[in-house]
Amino acid sequence: MEIIKKYKLLSIAVLLLLCGVGIYIFYRYNPETSGFFLQCPFKLLTGYDCPGCGSQRALHALLHGDVNGAFAYNPLFIIAIPYVIVGFIFNQDKVKTKYPRLRKILFGQRAIYIILFIVIAFWLLRNL
Repeated sequence: MEIIKKYKLLSIAVLLLLCGVGIYIFYRYNPETSGFFLQCPFKLLTGYDCPGCGSQRALHALLHGDVNGAFAYNPLFIIAIPYVIVGFIFNQDKVKTKYPRLRKILFGQRAIYIILFIVIAFWLLRNL
């Protein structure tokens, strides 16, 4: 049992370190001007934006406090951030058991279909 706790703490530490490095990279380097950020393969092949296009630039803008600029790059990405944070919270065992009905409403099968519809609609509308 003690070994499991050590690995869990180590995993959390490594994850936090990687997140910190990622945040530093996106804060320090602009995806529009830096050459080492990957371009969207879908856009390279088709010329159309995918639902994630602009997310790297949006994250860079967001880390610099430019919410309007981030929203202009990819509004779906900005809107999804609070939902993802709530998802992490609702994935905790204490919250799962305390609010099972709310969790099912927000992250159940119906929610998955609604999110899929929103992503596809966003994808189509941004390319009109």
